[in-house]
Amino acid sequence: METWSIRTMAPEETMVFAEKLGALVQQGDVITLEGDLGAGKTSFTKGLAKGLGVKKVVNSPTFTIMKQYKGRIPLYHMDVYRLENEYEDLGFEEYFYGDGVTVIEWPSMIVAQLPQDRLKITIEYKGESERLIMIEATGSRSSELSKELAV
Repeated sequence: METWSIRTMAPEETMVFAEKLGALVQQGDVITLEGDLGAGKTSFTKGLAKGLGVKKVVNSPTFTIMKQYKGRIPLYHMDVYRLENEYEDLGFEEYFYGDGVTVIEWPSMIVAQLPQDRLKITIEYKGESERLIMIEATGSRSSELSKELAV
C-alpha cells in the first residue's frame, strides 16, 4: 500500500489533477472520494470526467445515488451518503467490475461492498481555495494507477 499527497491552490488545479487521472483510468477501476461537504469531491469528478472525454455537465448524484456518463469508457458517479443500509444489495458489483470506471463519494457508507483494490482519495479543505489531496492505493491495479498519476 502506498500513500502520497498533492496540494492544489484553486478548484481549477484540482480539476486539472483529476483530469490527468481520467486519462489514465481503465475499465474496472474504482476510485473512492472522501471529504467534508464543499471539499471538492464533485469538482474532482468533473475533472476526471473531462479526462475521460465526457461532454455532458457533471454534477453530484446526491438524490439519485448514481449518474452515468459516456466518455472513452463509461463513468459511473455514485453518491452513497443517503443509503439507509450499508448491506442493501443495489448491484454495485456490476459497476465495480464492469466496463467503466466507478467514482464513489462517501464510500464509508458501503465499505463492506467495496472492492479490495481501489484508489482512495481524500480531499481536505485547507482554506478558501487550498485543498490537500491524499491518494492511497490498496492493491496492484490502484498502485499502478497511483504511480502513473504521480509522474
